[in-house]
Amino acid sequence: MNYTMETIEAWLDRFTEVIEQNKQVLSDLDTPIGDGDHGNNMARGVKAYQDAKEKKAPESIADVFKTMAMAMISKVGGASGPLYGSAFMAMAQASKAYETLDTAELAAVLEAGALGIKKRGKAELEEKTMLDVWWPCVEELKENQLTEEKITAYVHHTKELVAKKGRASYLGERAIGHIDPGAQSSGYLFETLIK
Repeated sequence: MNYTMETIEAWLDRFTEVIEQNKQVLSDLDTPIGDGDHGNNMARGVKAYQDAKEKKAPESIADVFKTMAMAMISKVGGASGPLYGSAFMAMAQASKAYETLDTAELAAVLEAGALGIKKRGKAELEEKTMLDVWWPCVEELKENQLTEEKITAYVHHTKELVAKKGRASYLGERAIGHIDPGAQSSGYLFETLIK
C-alpha cells in the first residue's frame, strides 16, 4: 500500500473518532491503575490535533505527524502526552524525506515512533506500557502481517504484566488483570491504521 499525506490524515481522523467513541472505556481502564483520565486526556489531544489541522493545513506527511505531536504535548496530561508527543515527533523527523510511504517505509517511521516512546519513557518491553503494543505491531507491519486479532492480543497481553512504570507501578502485583490504558489507546492507533 502507498500512504500519501491524505491517507495518513484519514488514518488519524479515524483514530480521532475511535478515541472519541471510546474515551469512557479508556478512562475506565485507567481508574484502577492510574488517574482515571486517560480517555478524556486523549480526546482533548485528538481534538486539538483536528483544530490545528484545520487552521494550519499541513503540507506534508511530516507536517501531519508534527501537528499531532504538538497537540499531544500541549493538551494531553499525565505521561501519555509526552509519550505520544515524542512518538509523533520522531515520526515527523523520520518521514521528512518522503512525499509518500510504502508499507516498509511506514513501518520504519513507526519504529522511530516506538523508539521515541522507549527513550522518553525509559521503558522496556514487558513493563505494561504502550511500548508493549507499539513494538510488536511495528514488527508485524514490517512483515506485512499486522491484523486486528494480533493488535488485540498485544493489548490484552498487558493484562498479565506487572507495571514497572508510572502510577500503576505503585500497585505491584495488583496491577495484574488490568489492561494498560496507554496500550489500549495505542491499539486503537494501529487498528485504525489497517482499516
